[in-house]
Amino acid sequence: MRALLQRVLEAKVVVDGQTTGQIEKGILVFLGLGKDDNFEKGKKLIDKILKYRFFDDEQGKMGWNVSQAGGGILLVSQFTLMAQTQKGLRPDFGPAMPPIEAEALYDQLVEYAKTQFEHIQTGIFAADMKVHLVNDGPVTFNLEVE
Repeated sequence: MRALLQRVLEAKVVVDGQTTGQIEKGILVFLGLGKDDNFEKGKKLIDKILKYRFFDDEQGKMGWNVSQAGGGILLVSQFTLMAQTQKGLRPDFGPAMPPIEAEALYDQLVEYAKTQFEHIQTGIFAADMKVHLVNDGPVTFNLEVE
């Protein structure tokens, strides 16, 4: 399971011309699910994202998490994060969780995230999403859980 986190000033997801999720300051999370991932791993990752300190505190250091910074989270499924890219010139998506299983796990993780933090927005699983963002910094981190 992988999450690419981007600190943003604003972000939104548009599907078929309609905005499905939108935040002001906060974290845009691209979430990739692998074949061996499960809900327990996902909970650990969500908890880590919620506690991860990468917003500036009063001293200008990355000391605040998203809640302390008064931000939101935009959670977007992205199976391409699971691609193997070490060999060749075409990504291998073999490590990604099959779509039916991935959608069920993604939905569970969104529901869990909403029980832990009230400012959660999402994209639409497997949709052709247009993601708009203004990266703040830029600050981008890749988180993984085993």
